[in-house]
Amino acid sequence: MDDVEAIKQLKARYFRLIDTKDWAGLRDVFTDDVHVDVTEDGGGTYDGADAFLAMLEPTLRDVVSVHHGHTPEIEVTSPTTAAGIWAMEDVLQFDTKRGRSELHGWGHYHETYERIDGAWRIRSLRLTRLRLDVTRGEG
Repeated sequence: MDDVEAIKQLKARYFRLIDTKDWAGLRDVFTDDVHVDVTEDGGGTYDGADAFLAMLEPTLRDVVSVHHGHTPEIEVTSPTTAAGIWAMEDVLQFDTKRGRSELHGWGHYHETYERIDGAWRIRSLRLTRLRLDVTRGEG
């Protein structure tokens, strides 16, 4: 398998593991020292996979989510590094005291990758938003 295809499969695994809440599996898609910037979602920045998952797991544990990535632009920059931009769409449904609410968003993932022990991992991730629709439950 070529490097670009391996990175596409890595990102597909990232989306599936978030949506199925497989936190241990998700941990393995990142380098140990990954830098994550989700400030546009109100999540801040996180250094290290464990720090990011410590925020992500309780935030999404009870949320039904669907994440999609589209039209990847991937550039292999060396035998062990690469960069990519993914168009994305996500839907998150959650129950609140006021009823079911939903976030529906579009934007881009800006990422770098590193090959470690023959496997590609996400080294940095920044999520930018083009649009975010919020539907709040009534009650």
